[in-house]
Amino acid sequence: MPSLDPKSLSTSKLHSYLLSAVAPRPIAFASTVDAGGNPNLSPFSFFNVFSANPPIMIFSPARRVRDNTTKHTLKNIEATKEVVINMVNFDIVYQMSLSSMEYPEDVNEFEKAGLTMLKSDVVKPFRVAESPVQFECKVNDIIKLGTDGGAGNLIICEVVRMHIDDEVLDENEAIDQKKLDLVARAGGNYYSRAKKGFFEIPKPLSTLGIGVDSFPDYVRNSMVLTGNDLGMLGNIERLPSEESVKDFIEEVGERYPNIKTATHHEKHKLARNYLSFGDLESAWKILLS
Repeated sequence: MPSLDPKSLSTSKLHSYLLSAVAPRPIAFASTVDAGGNPNLSPFSFFNVFSANPPIMIFSPARRVRDNTTKHTLKNIEATKEVVINMVNFDIVYQMSLSSMEYPEDVNEFEKAGLTMLKSDVVKPFRVAESPVQFECKVNDIIKLGTDGGAGNLIICEVVRMHIDDEVLDENEAIDQKKLDLVARAGGNYYSRAKKGFFEIPKPLSTLGIGVDSFPDYVRNSMVLTGNDLGMLGNIERLPSEESVKDFIEEVGERYPNIKTATHHEKHKLARNYLSFGDLESAWKILLS
């Protein structure tokens, strides 16, 4: 068994070991606003609940290892001292992943991820309407753990209002863990679904994905594609060209002879099949044909 001195490891190597060993970790899907009221949404897996009286949660937007910069979430919380922590279930996990891309400060991640902003009761940041449990929080303290890349910033939050979807409650008004269907973060590309085990989501593009707000209306408002489907589709740098779409449709015409006359509903079902294999490019070509 290797015995390692953390000080002898690079920060990136140590970071990898810590995230892979201390797993799975719950996800704080943190919604904030800046001083001007502009919304921001980002997930963090350095997160847990630490007290019930008072109700205290702590999460940590760490300084980026590669360049020692910080997330917009930290800047917003320093300015407003408010945050909403939304829990992530399987139904929105791909949209959550899409929102983690490093979009510019003036970009609304709710729109990029195709999620719905819901006005909070007590605090200014919006809630994620699709989240099964949402915690409105006032920030009691921010503890900076260091100034170098990889250093955490503990956001100590007090819950001032809770919102729980009726659909995840049992007959005794207790949360049913199976209905809640939470996901948690592990190392690498791995996540853990509470009732299913580990699964993988490819890391978001280092270049920015187009996001759900860039989709044609008939795709964004599909009655077939799920939120997770939209999240996957948004993780593409650019849409396929018109020429490549035509070539693809000719190629698959023998397998799907009715593809040229298929309805949106039929194409969307076929695109979902391609998405189930992680083939975003082909799924988009079907949708755009």
